[in-house]
Amino acid sequence: MAAPGLVIAAPASGSGKTLLTLGLLAHLSQRGIRVASAKVGPDYIDPAFHAAATGAPCVNLDAWGMRPDSLDGLVGQVSDGADLVVCEGVMGLFDGAATADGSTTGATADLAARTGWPVVLVIDARGMASSAAAVLQGFARFRPDVRVAGVVFNRVGGEKHRRVIAQACARACPEVEVLGFLPRVEALVVPSRHLGLVQACEHPDLGAFFHKAAAAVGEHVAVERLMALAQVSALGQDKAAPVLLPPLGQRIAVARDDAFAFAYPAILDGWRRAGAEITLFSPLADQAPDGDAVYLPGGYPELHAGRLAANARFLDGLRGLAAAGAPVFGECGGYMSLGRTLTDSEGVSHALAGLLPLDTSFAQRRLHLGYRQARLLADTPLGPAGTLLRGHEFHYATVASEAGAPLLAVTDAAGADLGQCGLSCGSVFASFVHLIDRV
Repeated sequence: MAAPGLVIAAPASGSGKTLLTLGLLAHLSQRGIRVASAKVGPDYIDPAFHAAATGAPCVNLDAWGMRPDSLDGLVGQVSDGADLVVCEGVMGLFDGAATADGSTTGATADLAARTGWPVVLVIDARGMASSAAAVLQGFARFRPDVRVAGVVFNRVGGEKHRRVIAQACARACPEVEVLGFLPRVEALVVPSRHLGLVQACEHPDLGAFFHKAAAAVGEHVAVERLMALAQVSALGQDKAAPVLLPPLGQRIAVARDDAFAFAYPAILDGWRRAGAEITLFSPLADQAPDGDAVYLPGGYPELHAGRLAANARFLDGLRGLAAAGAPVFGECGGYMSLGRTLTDSEGVSHALAGLLPLDTSFAQRRLHLGYRQARLLADTPLGPAGTLLRGHEFHYATVASEAGAPLLAVTDAAGADLGQCGLSCGSVFASFVHLIDRV
């Protein structure tokens, strides 16, 4: 039976939706409730925190990056066997990728409308009182196909602050249930770095953080009322779980450690459903890949470049498989690691795999961010030349030198031509784009 679900969203990034989501996941898990989690959009770091809170993988749901059948199948998968699905939104509720006609696509609201899951809005009330009710009213009535069913106010002061907000909401927006008021708690701030939050595996005391977040939600949020708002998805359960990308081989060695953590569980699960075996290895532990294909996902190799450059078993194993013609696929951090050199933020250059004619640098950083539609320019296990794929780019690295055959021709979500990117050399192919699904 499909579990009911709801979406935790906010007017803007930084409002507290991740805090509420993690606190709720930890609180419900501690009570023995089978809670499944999902994350809207292209994100690796928040889902890792979800997984740490629940002990189960978090599923990414991307209304722009995924085919409709893929999205529907994943909604069915995450809803199966749980008591409740909690889906964390991305950015502001109505914020998505800009399209050619000036509208947006891929917003949290689009996912909420497609699934029928109600929205619980998190509003940062710092610096506001009655004005918070105006924000709520505007969001609740902006799109008729998106139901804002509840609201939690974050960073709230004393009892007077709470009373004024509650009374204003009762007058301005009585159809939305006020579920709670979270106080300002500095201990619940998660450390961050250039790509967002510090990874869950690097958090100095994740257990204590979850304990405090769960306690805060249990004390200040009407959890039973929040759970009662959840609804079973309108999509039903008849869609099969998808194979997002074709498998790279029969036995795929996937890098997995603090330097290479950005792999979507749904992609790996799809490879398994297609009959492939996944083996994990750690480049940081100087382990060689063991398989007939290799996947180096993104992550933070720039923070560990010296250590990776010294790991001969890892690098020699990678080179040996490439020399034997095994497919070697890299994304973002994996792309950089397959190049000749990676220069860290201190300006120190580190020699890496040397399988692609590529040199990258963090000494002079520049943000590259956005959805990408990509067309393969070479035949690969992901498809023949001409295959269309969708993905996302998010990195600060710059290219010092890049030569050879490009892998992809890319456009942004609005269709603007962004030229060619990535490299293909023999059986090695990689780019800065994190692929999500086929078109």
